[in-house]
Amino acid sequence: MRFAHLADLHLGFRQYHRQTASGLNQREADVANAFRQAVDQVIAARPDAILVAGDLFHSVRPTNLSILFAFRQFQRLREALPEAPIVLLAGNHDTPRSTETGSILALFATLGVDVVADEARRLAYPRLGLSVLAVPHAALLSPTPPAFRPEGTEPHQVLMLHGEVEGLFPPERSALEYGGVLLPRALLQAGGFSYVALGHYHVQREVAPRIWYSGALEYVSSNPWGELADEAAHGVPGKGWLLVDPASGSVERRQVSLARRVIELPPIEGAGHNAAELDHALAQALAGLEGGYAGHIVRQVIQNLPRHVAREMNHAAIRDVKAQALHFQLDIRRPVLHREVGVGAPGRRQTLPEVVEDFLSRRPLPPDVDREALVRTGATLMAEVERDWAEG
Repeated sequence: MRFAHLADLHLGFRQYHRQTASGLNQREADVANAFRQAVDQVIAARPDAILVAGDLFHSVRPTNLSILFAFRQFQRLREALPEAPIVLLAGNHDTPRSTETGSILALFATLGVDVVADEARRLAYPRLGLSVLAVPHAALLSPTPPAFRPEGTEPHQVLMLHGEVEGLFPPERSALEYGGVLLPRALLQAGGFSYVALGHYHVQREVAPRIWYSGALEYVSSNPWGELADEAAHGVPGKGWLLVDPASGSVERRQVSLARRVIELPPIEGAGHNAAELDHALAQALAGLEGGYAGHIVRQVIQNLPRHVAREMNHAAIRDVKAQALHFQLDIRRPVLHREVGVGAPGRRQTLPEVVEDFLSRRPLPPDVDREALVRTGATLMAEVERDWAEG
């Protein structure tokens, strides 16, 4: 018995301003094409079951076009694999804040998809010897979350969740979106499940034996560069889905070919160089890019570059690069300032950025405001003000 494990499809995701010939956001079309390709691959692999571990849509209120596309793809799966159960879990992006609103995922039940959107459900498939405990985002937020334990006599016991495994990810959380529920790793490992199918983290990752994130099918976060770095750090070849054999514990990575590349060029050191030298270094970096940059998503970081030198660079050439690439981000990093803190009273005085950070860390906030993101934004704005002042 084998099943397909997918997650974080984020259909309807939009980024940048380019459009297709039909007027659709180009990144939205890329994400749709990645899912279509994954459906083709799943049909060819003919698994016995298909598990989608949350975030089918990027928005809790997706567009009609996204809904229609998703419906057609699940219809393809149902027609090609009529005997294979399909389990669709609601992630944080699929879950309305108000329980009265209802979830669009209920629509897919008309295709025979087992949709788990509000409360945890155990789905038994005796013919396959498979039991799936599916726990949606809303159930994890409950004051009394369900117990993670196998039930039934089926030999293949699978736990399906959408959230963040506690203590697994680095402090910068580069490839992880906010909004996921913390999942204690010890609790997942202690359950005795044949396999734990996770969603929310956009990079394929083995948390522990038989506990996996399938990752997203495309770069669908605000920080694709962080995802690239995380993939490189853990030897992940790219985006895709997983084909799982719960009896043996074997997991096969099935890679999806993306419509365009996300490219991080090696950083350029700006200190001690004039604008002409930096223009030449940037041109060389782009010229040495195998396959070119036209139609791709590219970032070039220039470190320790004073504002006045950045203004003197050849911005006409930079605009030409931006016109050819789907997106070109010239990420200019200002020199790090060394703050001097005055004295005159016993003890150390806080700098102004520290005062702002302390205030934002303690002030009351509405429940839907992400405090970490607010503090980080405040620190970024204060740093920009300081740099502007130091550079005149």
